[in-house]
Amino acid sequence: MRIVLVGPPGAGKGTQAQHLATHLSIPAVSTGDIFRSHVSRGTPLGRTAGQYLDRGALVPDEVTTDMVRDRLAEPDAAGGFLLDGFPRTTGQAEALDKILADSGVPLDGVLELRVAADEVVRRLSGRRQCRAGGHVCHVDFAPPAVAGICDSCGSELYQREDDREDTVLRRLEVYARQTAPLVGHYAERGLLTAVDAVGDIAEITERALAALRERDPHRTAG
Repeated sequence: MRIVLVGPPGAGKGTQAQHLATHLSIPAVSTGDIFRSHVSRGTPLGRTAGQYLDRGALVPDEVTTDMVRDRLAEPDAAGGFLLDGFPRTTGQAEALDKILADSGVPLDGVLELRVAADEVVRRLSGRRQCRAGGHVCHVDFAPPAVAGICDSCGSELYQREDDREDTVLRRLEVYARQTAPLVGHYAERGLLTAVDAVGDIAEITERALAALRERDPHRTAG
């Protein structure tokens, strides 16, 4: 199957992408992984992307699209893939449509992981990271034995800038602006299925698999 996974920050896309890809025996393709691979290998695309990443700017759509096209042409993606982080906008969705049309294969479905904004804020703003080893805990879901101290190494825990409540709310605003049209784009084509992304990880995975089985029971059986 060829699947796109969308959802707000904190929805658990990365975790679900790995679980679903394992169940479906297809690669999980993350734009973050693609960027890191190209930059570390020093490819022409990686050098171009690095110029933007180094100054904290967004990588242009055409560069991102070229990287995705190269990745989807690799042998392990011939039988299907799960895209996490691309497309993010309708422009990128149209670029993906062209990539697939040029390859003569369809997109089978788009899973939208739905989480309420207050739950996203709770998930992300509760995260704490230690200064020494980068270990992560959560003040509600996995609190440290001693407040403010890392269980693993004993160093100080702190809240990353990206996890501050005001930053999370701004990220949600950006997601809503960019992705609401994308969701509508796929809904109009009959490709979108919403999945409740609140609860146990395994339960969410099963909901997503059940949604895919409804779309194509033969290819997701077992």
